[in-house]
Amino acid sequence: MPLTVITVKNAPLSLRGDLTKWMQEIATGVYVGNFNTKVREQLWSRVKDSVGNGEATLSFSYRNEIGYCFDTMNAQRKVIDFEGIPLVQLPNSNNNIKEEMNLGFSHAAKFRKIRKYSGISKNSNFSSAPYVVIDIETDGLDENENSIIEIGAVKIGPSQLEEFNYLVKYDKILPKQISKLTGISQELLDRDGKDIQVILHEFLKFIGNHDLVGYGIDFDIKFINKKLKELDQPLLKNRVYDLMQYAKKKNYF
Repeated sequence: MPLTVITVKNAPLSLRGDLTKWMQEIATGVYVGNFNTKVREQLWSRVKDSVGNGEATLSFSYRNEIGYCFDTMNAQRKVIDFEGIPLVQLPNSNNNIKEEMNLGFSHAAKFRKIRKYSGISKNSNFSSAPYVVIDIETDGLDENENSIIEIGAVKIGPSQLEEFNYLVKYDKILPKQISKLTGISQELLDRDGKDIQVILHEFLKFIGNHDLVGYGIDFDIKFINKKLKELDQPLLKNRVYDLMQYAKKKNYF
């Protein structure tokens, strides 16, 4: 079972006593334990109900791009969602967080980032040859359980900009939270969705042997390769660059 960490500050003694029944206190106010999702959620609910004016933070293993997630209660730090990745926003009256940071896996937001970072080759190790920025939307985070619902790409060269975008035919009911997160509706998929095999065939022709660029691109590659394997097609072997690494180095967020 995944590791869970709860930290509390200025918490009532009764709550700290409850936590020691389920977890080990490895330092003052720091509790560590292993239990399933149901127990974790019930325990965190107990913490939120009992912490009063104190502070509490929950950290736990999670299937997303960074491998973990967290939540806070009464803490000055605020958890925000940035393209599906939980980040900590520090209190700062001059820190104007862009509205798009709350949009989750928004393809519109990601393609704005594509254009923002399209000049990165001037100051990095990218060659002057064309490269392709890719982005997919899915109905979940697990490539073994979930499906691709949209594939988008932009091919960028010295004097060219080509776009590739297809919605994927979807034979299930799209969860409401996914529709809200991505901006893709069931109606759009029913009306405009194309067969994934056809889309991937065109996608492979579009990207050719060009370098691939994306934000948290490992997530996209895993989903695409999983589907290519199911269709008995060659897996992607293009050189890959992850914009997340460049963004962190440049302190874009």
